[in-house]
Amino acid sequence: MASSTGAGWAQLRQQARSLETQTESLFHTYSQYASMTKLPPQPAEEEIRNEHQIRDLLEKRESLLAQLARLLDSEATLTSSALKQNNLARHREVLAEHKRELSRLTAAIAELRDRANLLSNVRSDINAYRSSNPAAAESEYMLEERRRIDESHGVIDGVLSQAARHFRALTGGLWALPAKSRG
Repeated sequence: MASSTGAGWAQLRQQARSLETQTESLFHTYSQYASMTKLPPQPAEEEIRNEHQIRDLLEKRESLLAQLARLLDSEATLTSSALKQNNLARHREVLAEHKRELSRLTAAIAELRDRANLLSNVRSDINAYRSSNPAAAESEYMLEERRRIDESHGVIDGVLSQAARHFRALTGGLWALPAKSRG
């Protein structure tokens, strides 16, 4: 009985490790959506499929860990069960970590998508306002031109004041000479 329990344990644990590896691989793909600079307004089919696959794997792993726990509870030998309990605890920790990671990534993707949609909505509202009110668009254009002219005037004023300082520095010594030496 102990050998069949051991074989069952080994097989279930192998499945758990395999599912963990698959989950991490899917996380790698899914996390790329959270780092995209231009996220589409609606989730793509691949993104939805990827999230569902991760959720399915997490459910399978939870079921598998419940089987491992039942198998461990039914085992009579205490010597090998300490290592098995540690293994089971580690699998549970990894599962909990993966669940937190999925929640974090899902929230990050949703936040990015909301921000992109908000910016898109604001831009479309501005464009709609401008197209429905051409006089306001023209006055905005004129205000922008005035700002540019004011900036260029500021640059010219700066150049003129710098030239005046240099002129005073160069000619200041001549005006300070005594009247006898000038002429």
